Amino acid sequence: MSVTLPALPYSEDALSPHISANTLSFHYGKHHQAYVDNLNKMIHGTAHDDASLEDIIQASAGKAEMAGIFNNAAQIWNHTFYWHSMSPNGGGGPNGKVAELINRDLGSYDDFKTAFAGAGATQFGSGWAWLVSNKGKLEVRKTPNAETPLTEKGVTPLLTMDVWEHAYYLDFQNKRPVYISSFLDNLVNWDFANKNLANA
Repeated sequence: MSVTLPALPYSEDALSPHISANTLSFHYGKHHQAYVDNLNKMIHGTAHDDASLEDIIQASAGKAEMAGIFNNAAQIWNHTFYWHSMSPNGGGGPNGKVAELINRDLGSYDDFKTAFAGAGATQFGSGWAWLVSNKGKLEVRKTPNAETPLTEKGVTPLLTMDVWEHAYYLDFQNKRPVYISSFLDNLVNWDFANKNLANA
């Protein structure tokens, strides 16, 4: 059994003009696929050959000798989560329970936007911005490279935004803050966040 590339939840042109089909073609079809191909080569014939992606991530997290396996497995998971964190009909203020908890834990939606945009903009180099539930309380996080909150006990990821350059460079060049604003205003998928919160 091998790890497979999960299908996109929409067509490659569905997020246009905010994220172009050209970007998704490279980001999903090349980068995401490469993580899948690399991981399958690394785990072939090992005890991880039949493990779930989540189990591979947990087994390899924090182990220097398994850094390659962790980096590729976590990037597969993070990217899949990122695709679902966006919607062609997304953007704007939250709804449902997430809206209630953002107000309770983060002050307001505007405060969340400031914190989330700040996390994305100040993540030096490559990485991710996250909205998570930490034992029932919402927090904004950032992680470098392939790191993921999935490895932390009691923490449930609700949303993520990819701030690796390949996520935005074809459309926004070096203007990461403009990409972040476009993600929040036009793409963020609050229905997905509410689903993850309900399953926390």
